[in-house]
Amino acid sequence: MKRIIGYTLFWIAIGMLLALFLPNILVAVLTITLLLIGYNIFCSC
Repeated sequence: MKRIIGYTLFWIAIGMLLALFLPNILVAVLTITLLLIGYNIFCSC
């Protein structure tokens, strides 16, 4: 289950990377946070 959650968070973050073209610092921080959390959950097996 942790791998599925990590995988989902990782791809949500990838999708949000497309939204980085907007000049919004909150989106950038949220994207980086989700990317790191998703990667750590998915790869910590």
